[in-house]
Amino acid sequence: MKTTVIKMTDADFRAMERQAQKSGESLQQKAGAWIRHRLPQQLGEGGDLAFPLRNGLTVYIRKGKLHQPIQHFRQHGSRFPLVAKFYLSGSCRVQTLEASDIDSDYRETAGSHYLYHLPNQSEIEEWPVNQWIHGVMITAETDYFQSFNQQFEALPQPLNRLLQGDNKIRFHQPLGKITPQMRQLIQNILYCPYRDLMQQMYLESKVLELLAAQFTVWAEQPAVSVALSKEELDRVHQAKTILIHRTQQPPSLGELSRLVGVSDRKLNKGFRHLFGTTVFGYLKAHRLQQAQSLLQDDRLTIAAVAMAVGYRNPEAFSTAFRRKFAVSPKAYQLSWRG
Repeated sequence: MKTTVIKMTDADFRAMERQAQKSGESLQQKAGAWIRHRLPQQLGEGGDLAFPLRNGLTVYIRKGKLHQPIQHFRQHGSRFPLVAKFYLSGSCRVQTLEASDIDSDYRETAGSHYLYHLPNQSEIEEWPVNQWIHGVMITAETDYFQSFNQQFEALPQPLNRLLQGDNKIRFHQPLGKITPQMRQLIQNILYCPYRDLMQQMYLESKVLELLAAQFTVWAEQPAVSVALSKEELDRVHQAKTILIHRTQQPPSLGELSRLVGVSDRKLNKGFRHLFGTTVFGYLKAHRLQQAQSLLQDDRLTIAAVAMAVGYRNPEAFSTAFRRKFAVSPKAYQLSWRG
């Protein structure tokens, strides 16, 4: 029997919460300084525990399980915190919409940790059914770090720019497996031995240790060497724009290089630096992301969608789509039918 996927926006979720509260469910409770947010029973069990610390720093403990799979459509605003996330169990798939600076499709998985800042970003979070999601999340208002000495030069460039006040920059950085040191700090947070003021002091110290460990992991990752000038990087952006406007009949790499006045090698290097992939890796990802949007219209055939995004062979399109999103184009299209 096919499981029905619940598709919802933030507004839908808030409406469901209001209805649950009218039916007598208690979704928000105080437990000392912790604030418990429960899932409506219609969706699942468990939820989040939030502990607000000082100056816009908050730690969350998430433990919950859904009764039905959810596709949660989210539109983040311009004011967005820095978020650190540590998965002890469970997973989430995220599809970003109309973004060239973030992967169009990625997974957050058990045993791994992530750091991200996603202002003005639309995305679809896909949460599986009957799987315990357990982990710790930290959110920090970006001006929180201004109280430090502002010596950010040792940090990776995206994080450096954010902490120095560039609130428009976006990134989603996977940082590998949770280290033994991080696991110990997470256990300290989950089983804090103190109460009242001492609890807040203890939790804040462990949260800052956890962030410091995470920043260090990112800072020690091998840096990408890019010997490109600002003018050359501007030409890489110009090349990206050409690819987007000529999706159906894109230029060859050599032709694209001539159009923007940058060598093939530098063009690919620039794409890897700015977008994390080669020129035609970017084109392929853009085509498939565009195809996702078109497939939401069940009046279009798979062949028509393939042609619209530059695939002459529908079978080649279906293979590429399945490899990227782990679902066939037809199955994806059918999932959008109400």
